[in-house]
Amino acid sequence: MDRSNVISLVSYALTQDAYGVWQKTKTSREVYCDVDSVSREEFFEGGRNGFNPQFRFTMFAPDYQDEEEIEYNGKSYGVYRTYYARTDTLELYVERKGGVNKAETPEVVATDGGN
Repeated sequence: MDRSNVISLVSYALTQDAYGVWQKTKTSREVYCDVDSVSREEFFEGGRNGFNPQFRFTMFAPDYQDEEEIEYNGKSYGVYRTYYARTDTLELYVERKGGVNKAETPEVVATDGGN
């Protein structure tokens, strides 16, 4: 395992601003990992349980601090499962989520029906 890829582990915290309003603050930190596609079994089992498996990231276990979201190649993914492969290695299984990513919608042009 080469662990030459970089992902950002994203976490959120609630903080109060000067007016006492709670704001959601995003923090992220980069870690090195190995990236693989999910196995066929993981893909179908995840789909059966309502997930949309995309990648498996293998990293050093101490680098992970229970983050629920990661960023990889400019896209956000939600962590749906973790697995401690060995004492020092952790596998993160991630999925794309509609709530995590902003969908780009094409511009809709209204027509008057040819009149």
